[in-house]
Amino acid sequence: MASRKEGSGAAGSGFGASKGKGKAAATGDSAVKQVQIDGLVVLKIIKHYQEEGQGNEVVQGVLLGLVVDDRLEITNCFPFPQHTEDDADFDEVQYQMEMMRSLRHVNIDHLHVGWYQSTYYGSFVTRALLDSQFSYQHAIEESVVLIYDPIKTAQGSLSLKAYRLTPKLMEVCKEKDFSPEALKKANIAYENMFEEVPIVIKNSYLINVMLWELEKKSAVADRHELLSLASSNHLGKSLQLLMDRVDEMSQDIVKYNTYLRNVSKQQQQKHQYQQRRQQENIQRQSRGEAPLPEEDINKLFKPPQPPPRMESLLIAGQINTYCQNIKEFNAQNLGKLFMAQALQDYNN
Repeated sequence: MASRKEGSGAAGSGFGASKGKGKAAATGDSAVKQVQIDGLVVLKIIKHYQEEGQGNEVVQGVLLGLVVDDRLEITNCFPFPQHTEDDADFDEVQYQMEMMRSLRHVNIDHLHVGWYQSTYYGSFVTRALLDSQFSYQHAIEESVVLIYDPIKTAQGSLSLKAYRLTPKLMEVCKEKDFSPEALKKANIAYENMFEEVPIVIKNSYLINVMLWELEKKSAVADRHELLSLASSNHLGKSLQLLMDRVDEMSQDIVKYNTYLRNVSKQQQQKHQYQQRRQQENIQRQSRGEAPLPEEDINKLFKPPQPPPRMESLLIAGQINTYCQNIKEFNAQNLGKLFMAQALQDYNN
């Protein structure tokens, strides 16, 4: 299961089941092509962060529902409880089992279909998320992870996205070989590590009627702050996080270049060793002596271990996410600036 602790997570095969799973697996198509979320689930996720999330604190929880054909319907959820490392007796897996058992007793959808997590300025492309989602998706094929961005949501638009690991990345994770050769053979790049699944938020007809009546009764809010030309600290923070990731990528590139230099140096040493052996054998043959026995050159020169490339792909994916967020933010600001310039020119 996804865990609040970094780098941990393992999904048990007995935690979820779904309708239509065998059909999707038999055809080889993508297990889920659309995610349908009840409005109540969205409100629970938002409430969970508001109650327990502080700053860059990440909140996580379990998604419950069922699969109908190629549509994943998420009808309920519950959060992982807050606990410290001192709570050694707390068992998250047992807690989730008890919660799902209780929901089943009151006739509420209790099938495990994924998990959700909040993010801080879009910082969710990490090894911990990759390992957790692989565990979920390996045990329950239709599993998704919902990423909720509270900072972007606070600016006026709900930010909730569903992701799954691509089939290529699933195969690489099963083999646990993240060497450059394996990733190149599988044709894995940061663009095709995760696949985003379209989300549809659905409410019952009674709730839609109630929202319509509330909208009629509510007073018109003052939305002049949307026309403010001052940029918030969102852009500055995003740029700072982007620069940090670029520095990490630069350090990773240095490590890889060092590995390439070591490989080239070792190849030269092998070539020199083989030339010396060949010259010695020629001299021994001229003296009528037997040539030197052949030796396994790989035992004499152990090849340097290549650095794992998965971290570089995750960093590149996170950089791409930051760039997309900055692009969206700047597009809104530039629109307001052009509108203000047009109004000023009209008044003059």
